[in-house]
Amino acid sequence: MPSTWSRLATLQDLFFRQFVLRRPHAFSLLARGLCCTLLCMICTASFAQESITYDIQGVEDSKLRNNIRLHLNGLDVEKALLTDPYWQDEVAEAVATAVQPYGYYNSETTVRIQEGDKVAVMVALNTPLTINKVTREIIGAGREDKAFRERFNSLKLKEGDVLNQTIYESFKSSMFNYALSNGYFDYFWQATRLDLVRDEKQANVLLIAQSGPQYQFGELKFVGDDKAREIIERLKPFKTGDAYSSAILGDFNRSLNQSGYFTRVIARPVVSDAEGLLVPVEVSLLHRPTDAFNVSVGAATDTGPRVRLGWERPWVNDKGHSISSDIFISEPEQSVTADYRIPMRNITRDYASIEAGYQFIEYSNTSFESETLSLSAHRYWQSDDSPWQHDGSITYLRETYDQGEISTNTTSLVLPGYSLTYRDKDSELNVSNGAYLQMLTQVGREGYGSDINFAKAVAEAMLIRTFDDVHRITIRGEVGAIKTNSFDDVPTSLRFYAGGDQSIRGFEYREISPQAEVIDPETGELETDSIGGKYLFTSSVEYAYQVADNWRVAAFIDAGTATNDTSTTLSYGVGPGVHWLSPIGPVRFYIARGFSPDENTWDIHIMLGPEL
Repeated sequence: MPSTWSRLATLQDLFFRQFVLRRPHAFSLLARGLCCTLLCMICTASFAQESITYDIQGVEDSKLRNNIRLHLNGLDVEKALLTDPYWQDEVAEAVATAVQPYGYYNSETTVRIQEGDKVAVMVALNTPLTINKVTREIIGAGREDKAFRERFNSLKLKEGDVLNQTIYESFKSSMFNYALSNGYFDYFWQATRLDLVRDEKQANVLLIAQSGPQYQFGELKFVGDDKAREIIERLKPFKTGDAYSSAILGDFNRSLNQSGYFTRVIARPVVSDAEGLLVPVEVSLLHRPTDAFNVSVGAATDTGPRVRLGWERPWVNDKGHSISSDIFISEPEQSVTADYRIPMRNITRDYASIEAGYQFIEYSNTSFESETLSLSAHRYWQSDDSPWQHDGSITYLRETYDQGEISTNTTSLVLPGYSLTYRDKDSELNVSNGAYLQMLTQVGREGYGSDINFAKAVAEAMLIRTFDDVHRITIRGEVGAIKTNSFDDVPTSLRFYAGGDQSIRGFEYREISPQAEVIDPETGELETDSIGGKYLFTSSVEYAYQVADNWRVAAFIDAGTATNDTSTTLSYGVGPGVHWLSPIGPVRFYIARGFSPDENTWDIHIMLGPEL
């Protein structure tokens, strides 16, 4: 049957014979132009034909239907031509080609023209070919490798199954990739064959693999400065002579990149340099600069504008010791901290830290000032592939505080402590699903470096879940308790307060707590002041609905208290909010109404940055 192009060529030849050759005197330059225009219009009309919609009947399996449709859409045919037996045979052949990989080698197809632009394609798949025999054999070291054998024997085609060539071809590719990923670099298929016995509606599978030897990890080879050799050797999850595995090498690369010592680092096998079966691992790296500086800014209604200045020296020595310092400045709070970190067995998850800090706090809504010096030693550890981080610590804290008419007081404490932290989130900035849990306890004993007996326990948690990409639920809570023989001597930084952006909205920061009447040293007037409590309880539920790509509307209810008496009536905060998902993190704006036993208040809360 002639194609569309051949029919156009015939039409063109007829036109020139009738018009041009018989009437040469009329075929002027203008006529030539008109002829060309007419022929272009004919060509355009031919290719502007409407596409055919095939109604495939008799096939229930979606994979088969999609494959048939894909083959039919590749036919260059007009609907009017489908009444021709030639083109009906072409359709049947396309269907047969589409279903044969799934074992149907005896299909029958009938074409029926329907009204409109649809063409019914009725397919009778008939009896498929089934697997009669599967012959498999491994030659080489893989024969003695249990994992290799199990992988080789995992072919999903079994005797009696319907033939599926896609499974057969996919298995061959995946087995080859598995072999290379596990050190069988000389692997090849010595024989693969799929024998089709159509008369008996059967198929036989033959697979013979030549695995070759299994290569092993060799020594590390460094490209660039090798001052990190000792650190990298400690991060290395394999020993020389261990069986090669791309998964283990991938873990090695992740550890290197998470260590914080390198701007760029990659470890790869160099099979061409193998000595016997030992494959050297080449480590190409670029160290981080000697000193790194960073500046971050933010704002919140609790603290106002805030600035954080950071400095880090990732390489103090070739053992991977590092030092960092942080300066935080806001109107009510200023602090300076320094941290000297010593990596232990696992560089990224197992380390010791010595921290020193100074902090000065003066809140405008309270009459106290506090000045704190602290020195602490921490031992952090975290199991591989676990989100739980442990922190054993001992802290020396010396705090001088002045609260209203209370005389300046200084308390020193030595506090052994332990905390357990869980953190899991799907994004560093805009969290859709995440969870956070931290439990902390500290104790101090009078006569053992502490001025008073002191014990404190705190647990806080947050859960964020998003449903159908638009409904977002945030649940937050915190509980805490202090036990001491002299609460008046407990430093203000260790007492409990509630109220503010991350606590009970509708109240100012640290506004909710036991109150005391004090004389303001500046005005001389008697006023009520928050002095902190022994117990803390806060909870929050927030619902947010995404109304646009970067915008959410929200509503919340907060409840809780900070108190010396567990029977104290709770305070509440409710209100609406708006979230803007900015490129630098979410900006959250809330209008909150606070309800407490003593007063009702209004407050506005603005927060910038991730919640977890």
